[in-house]
Amino acid sequence: MSLDDLYKEVILDHYQTPRNKGKLDDPDVATRGHNPLCGDEIELSLNISDDKITDIAFGGRGCSISQASASMMTQSVKGDSLEEADHLGDTFKAVMTANAPAESLGDDEELEALQGVKKYPVRVKCALLPWTALHEALDLYRRRTKP
Repeated sequence: MSLDDLYKEVILDHYQTPRNKGKLDDPDVATRGHNPLCGDEIELSLNISDDKITDIAFGGRGCSISQASASMMTQSVKGDSLEEADHLGDTFKAVMTANAPAESLGDDEELEALQGVKKYPVRVKCALLPWTALHEALDLYRRRTKP
């Protein structure tokens, strides 16, 4: 099996069996992301305690890449501090857009699978949509909770 085939398999698995899909009942913060070029939509809800993401869920609709990326993102940041989640989001964006090495993502092999999307520049925005929504949610949370 080639590396490309493995990457496709990981993306397809997250698309067909998404992790953390749904809505939190009473989230501390929620936001929506939309890519008007392709119609992808992401709804993200988070519970945060002591500056850590204690729970996260996503909803919406879109292509396999946006939905798989959302599933992988929620798995990757659940339990992280807000700072760690921001850093991972920045790193993921750099890997997808600025030719940062995939090793920058640490040992998260599933997130590495999304680097195959770089071969199709128009689809990179699909992969980044949930991460953009995450940054917006964290910024919104910080603005609401600053003394």
